[in-house]
Amino acid sequence: MLKTQKMQQAQRGLSITGFLIFSFIAVAVAMLGFKIGPAYAEFYTIQKAFRAMANDASLKNATRGEINVAFNNRATIDGIKSITYNDIEVSKEGNSLVFSAAYSARVPLFYNLSACMEFQPSSAGR
Repeated sequence: MLKTQKMQQAQRGLSITGFLIFSFIAVAVAMLGFKIGPAYAEFYTIQKAFRAMANDASLKNATRGEINVAFNNRATIDGIKSITYNDIEVSKEGNSLVFSAAYSARVPLFYNLSACMEFQPSSAGR
């Protein structure tokens, strides 16, 4: 009898109900990540393009048309679809150019529920 009592106390683990609840939550979080992940990836791609353009010496004294062409080239290569050159604001801080934009991305999650995310990529170090 003493041996059986010790075995019952030593058994630990996750019940099937606990496992199912944990699995459901893990799958829901993974699906949410798969849905909104590309929007965040594009935000970081836009920000990287802005920083590369701000560091490009040939764009220091460029006209707006040359800046638009430079952004279009980067957008084509990087697959940027959320903004166009018309959405870019160009300002000058000291001797450097600062590129910024503001846009929103709406991602359908399921049924009639969507996630709306506001992004403000910039070449400035924020």
